[in-house]
Parts: sequence; structure tokens; C-alpha cells
Amino acid sequence: MSGDYGAQVCVPASLDQLKTDQELRMILVGQESILRPYLENIPATLASRVSFHEASQLVTMDEDPRTALRKKKDSSMRVAINLVRDGLADACVSAGNTGALMATARFVLRTLPGIDRPAIISTMPAIGGHTHMLDLGANSHCTAVQLFQFGVMGSVVASDIHELESPRVGLLNIGVEAIKGTDLVREAGRMLNRSNLNYVGFVEANDIFTGQVDVVVSDGFAGNVALKTLEGAARMISSYMRAEFTRSLFSRIQGLVALPVLKAFRKRIDPRRYNGASLVGLNGIVVKSHGSADRIAFGNAIQTALIECQQGVPTQISNLLEEQAN
Repeated sequence: MSGDYGAQVCVPASLDQLKTDQELRMILVGQESILRPYLENIPATLASRVSFHEASQLVTMDEDPRTALRKKKDSSMRVAINLVRDGLADACVSAGNTGALMATARFVLRTLPGIDRPAIISTMPAIGGHTHMLDLGANSHCTAVQLFQFGVMGSVVASDIHELESPRVGLLNIGVEAIKGTDLVREAGRMLNRSNLNYVGFVEANDIFTGQVDVVVSDGFAGNVALKTLEGAARMISSYMRAEFTRSLFSRIQGLVALPVLKAFRKRIDPRRYNGASLVGLNGIVVKSHGSADRIAFGNAIQTALIECQQGVPTQISNLLEEQAN
């Protein structure tokens, strides 16, 4: 019901996923009068796997999370998360207000045993593959213990999403030398080094994209800055390339010759491929789609939730934390 486009994107994207996975079932949460028109004339095989769950309220994109939590108890966001808590849904996917989603999910689902705070993790493009990074904005201030927990959670997600046997975990710092960084970061590094994780040490911001590490751990402030920097840089590169290839008749001809390469490049860095940030550390699966996601991007967020369901990510995180404690 929320995000920049609401039902006109979320419902068709859900139907796309139903077509590709015969075992998948969807519960559309919100106002049925708004949602139902998007299901007119769909095949009976799809209609049989879609149901509605009414929710009378909506959390707006600029609403304060505390207000949403106190006064919007019948919001589509709250009701969807309640369905996960009650075992009626295996995962919740939302394009709504990030702060409200995190606050509501934490209140309703609670955190897993041994987890102080949930974190937001997402995939970023890297040379030769992908990099998972957390936290991307849920916790601007973290303790060393929390950064360690992020490393455990990130290792599980990277292992499940991209089938990595032993994901390489790095801790974001201003340098790779052991003496660099704050006392807090150095302590977190020592904790990760003593663990059974495949910890490779400190990494700098440029290492996020080199492909030399699979998981990058940081506090939510630095992680969110890195994410927004990537998004801005991608837009700048796209704008520059478009300007150069339309500058003159000759450059237009060059652009036509280079079109296959440009299309391949655009596909590789297409942010829609990486849509779907997981709220990890919760006693349930919640995936946050970008608010401006289109049909393809929202479908990828659903795919992320589906993989986490199949792999049992919350249970795996609990098991790995228990291993580290022993």
C-alpha cells in the first residue's frame, strides 16, 4: 500500500513471482477495494494462490516511526508483520517507511536470542560478484559486540543468498592496519578475529566493490553513507555517459556502435537487481524494498524473502551465534 507507487507496482510484481514459482502463495495486505482491481482477469491458477488480508490504515513515507507504532496498529505494515509473528506468513515484504518498518518489526517479532539489535543488510555490485553490507542505516551508534553480531548475521545471509561456503568478512575502517580506527572498531576487530568466521581484517570503503570481501560490517551511519554514495555515483556516471554520447552526430554514431556494451554495463550495475534489504536479527523474515522500486525491483525483493524462507535464515543465525559462544 505504500512506497512511491503502492499497489500498482507491488501487485503486478507479486503476480510475476507467482508465475515463476508454483509453490509460492501471496497474501496482499491492505485495502481490498484498492488491491482487487489489479487481479481482474488473471488466470485461475494464479487467483487460487492469492488472498487478501484487510488493513484499514496506512503508514506514510514521512511518518514518524513512534507515531506509526502507537497509532497505526491496523496499518498494512503492522498487520503484515503480525501475520509473520502468528505463523500465517513466512515473510513480509514492504516498500514502505524504513524507520517504521524496523520499529514495528522489532516490536512485534522481537530480536533473536543473543542479538542486541537488528540490522539492515543488502547486496551491492562488486568486481566479479557481489558484496553484502550491514548495517545500512538501522543503528547509527553501535557497540563492538553489536558489530560482531552483524558479522555473524552477514556471514549467514551471504552464505545463503549466494551459496558461499565460507564468506569473507571484513570490518569497515579508515585503514587496514591494526592500529587504525577507533577503540570500538579495533575491539570489534579483535572479537571477529577470535571467532570461527572467515574474518579477513579491516577493509576500506573502496574494498566494498573490489570483490576481495563478501561481507562488509559497519555501523549504520557509515553503511548508509556508503550506500547513498554508490547510488549517487551510479547516477552521475549514467548522466555523464548519456551526455557524451549525445553531444554531436559523431558521438551518437559512436554510441550506436557501443550500444551492446552499454546495455551490458547498465544491466550489471542496475540497482533493481540488488533491491531487497533484509532486516536481519529478528525472530522472523522481513525484507525492505526501495520505496521507488518498479515491478522488476520489487520482484527481486520478493525473491530475497523467498530464499531466506527456504534457507531458514533466522534459525541459521541463532545456530551460528551459539557456535561462536561455545
